[in-house]
Amino acid sequence: MGMKFEFELDDDDLAYFRKIVESKGLARPDLKVDDVVRSTRDLLERARQTNTPKFVMSILEQLGPLADMVTDEEWQLPAADIDRVLGTLSYFADPEDLIPDDVPGLGFLDDAIMVEIACRNLRPELEAYKDFCIFRSEDAAKRNREGTAPHKVSRLEWLTAKRRELQERMHGRRGIFGRKRD
Repeated sequence: MGMKFEFELDDDDLAYFRKIVESKGLARPDLKVDDVVRSTRDLLERARQTNTPKFVMSILEQLGPLADMVTDEEWQLPAADIDRVLGTLSYFADPEDLIPDDVPGLGFLDDAIMVEIACRNLRPELEAYKDFCIFRSEDAAKRNREGTAPHKVSRLEWLTAKRRELQERMHGRRGIFGRKRD
């Protein structure tokens, strides 16, 4: 029989974790994208290779999309957003974090807490990136069905499609709530 644990971090708790990141000097503007992403992916792989509890692993798996959106050439994340994500991911680049990763059962618990905080702070970016990946995948499937050449989907194409979708929705609502304009 499983057991559910739930806890809440208040503003003081969140400030405590932010202070830890800052005290380690990890939220620096001189971070190298490749180094931080590699360290993040290494941590994720180490967690997969050990007996990391499932509830911790399910949270850590969110590191993949965080790292992906920084390195995805088609996504073209703006520099300010890259800095925000790197500042967050930098915690995982430090082998000397709160709880050493090699402590059985608990080693990745602090990392899971930091991932959860990061994902909440970066939710708009993560949701947009997920939507972009779905759009890109659907475009590839459509081109495959049509037998047309593969194509790298850009962020601009995604935004254009989103704008068109919103406009169509507005026009559809106008038809329901009033006369459509020609």
